[in-house]
Amino acid sequence: MKMSLENRLNLAEKMIREPSFRQNKGLGNEVGYYVFDYPAERELEVRARISDMQEKNRRSRDGFDLVVFDLYDIVIDLLEQECYLEQCFSFEKRKGMSHIVTSISNLLQGSDDAGLIVSHIRSRTPEDAVVFLIGVGKCYPILRSHKVLNNLHLTIDRVPVVMFYPGKYDELELVLFSEIKDGNYYRAFKLVD
Repeated sequence: MKMSLENRLNLAEKMIREPSFRQNKGLGNEVGYYVFDYPAERELEVRARISDMQEKNRRSRDGFDLVVFDLYDIVIDLLEQECYLEQCFSFEKRKGMSHIVTSISNLLQGSDDAGLIVSHIRSRTPEDAVVFLIGVGKCYPILRSHKVLNNLHLTIDRVPVVMFYPGKYDELELVLFSEIKDGNYYRAFKLVD
């Protein structure tokens, strides 16, 4: 019998509070990268629950920081910092969305650990933390979740990372919105089945 979303979120919250989870060793002693998948139409419930978890978290009581990064907000902030956002609007009108996707992807997701998104997350992640990545659906197709995980996996190995994914993840591939394949990703474990 499949667990309800509420029960899965309860279990996820319980898991991240366990010291063994925060030692950042997943199954097979690999770095702790996890995906929590859920039906895209339940996005608002998941956001509310993550916000609730973040509000309840206190380093003094829990022994760790719960750090939530909204990938969409990061993209917008980085585009504004680079004075690129307004250019994107006019470029989209002239060239179309596919050119914007390519341009922004190249700017934000360098193929090495110097990528702006990875640098942003790495520099804002304290020791003894659990990282939640949200906003995957809001970024599609500009930002591909499997690329973010691959690039993060190369540089962040001291804290567990949980990506909240509005679609299906079967530990072989990410399927966004139940129909768009977002690429293969083999290094993350499903947080709660």
